[in-house]
Amino acid sequence: METRILGEDLKVSAIGLGCMGFSHAYGSPMPEEEAIKTIREAYDAGERFFDTAEIYRGVNEDGSINYNEELVGKALHDVRDKVVIATKFGIKNIEGKSSTQEVAVDSSPKTIRKSVEGSLKRLNTDHIDLYYQHRIDPKVEPEEVASVMADLIKEGKITHWGISEANADYLRRANEVCKVTAIQNRYSMMYREYEKLFSLLEELNVGLVAFSPLANGLLTGQFMQSKFPEGDLRNGMPQFSKEAIEQNKKLIALIERIAKEHNATPAQISLAWMINKKPYIIPIPGSRHLNRIEDNIAAANIKMSQKEVAEIDNTLDKIPMSEVFGGSKIK
Repeated sequence: METRILGEDLKVSAIGLGCMGFSHAYGSPMPEEEAIKTIREAYDAGERFFDTAEIYRGVNEDGSINYNEELVGKALHDVRDKVVIATKFGIKNIEGKSSTQEVAVDSSPKTIRKSVEGSLKRLNTDHIDLYYQHRIDPKVEPEEVASVMADLIKEGKITHWGISEANADYLRRANEVCKVTAIQNRYSMMYREYEKLFSLLEELNVGLVAFSPLANGLLTGQFMQSKFPEGDLRNGMPQFSKEAIEQNKKLIALIERIAKEHNATPAQISLAWMINKKPYIIPIPGSRHLNRIEDNIAAANIKMSQKEVAEIDNTLDKIPMSEVFGGSKIK
């Protein structure tokens, strides 16, 4: 696996693994032992960058809680010094709400302190490589959050930190207090809103970790349907409505055409497009299936010229697309 540098010195694989889906947001959790086995097999296949979060959890058939961080910790414990683990703090489910899309934010210093200790325990590690603020808390100034991050770095509990769904002002202010290594924002062929941050990321030397790089599976071309199992967050995403599926056919056709030219899959082209665009973009697609994880990893080997990337961008500009699910509803 090709490696890249996030920020000043955090070496990660060019494509990471989003681990959320093993236990959270896509229906019933994957059986624990099977999930642990798959995460470890991803490591064996070359994966070295694994992403999880405090809030990622589900309920097993026996009623026990399936903590995503615990799965990651168990799968990678004996190779801990060879991998980069990212996790997140700052959001929690609203009491009485079952939707994975309805959450409350809390980035108070007290909560951060409690969260980091819980994550360290569940991950069974003495440090977190990349610790993200999962969502911006409007009640807490970025300088205050960054100050806590600086303290955690001094204490050795984390080595780098980042911000998910960051905006320019928040990022700049936070970075002035404690160097930000990466932002983790939604980015894909369907959602290019955060390209407006590229110049700032380059100015500050901050990486972009792209979540939902395959638009929650739509860009694989395998999920052209409007109904998913109960508890699957895609049931509420605009791009999977019947009308949107029809509208997005031109986009899928474009990706399939480019894929044929490169003897690749649509998913691989969607990932290769972004990693060839900028050296600091790291996509973190998720999957429960090893064959798809291996296919995603192989996308790092696809080379595109800047001219080809620009031509794809120009074509994307002209294709009408449905609205893309824009993130958690903050309550």
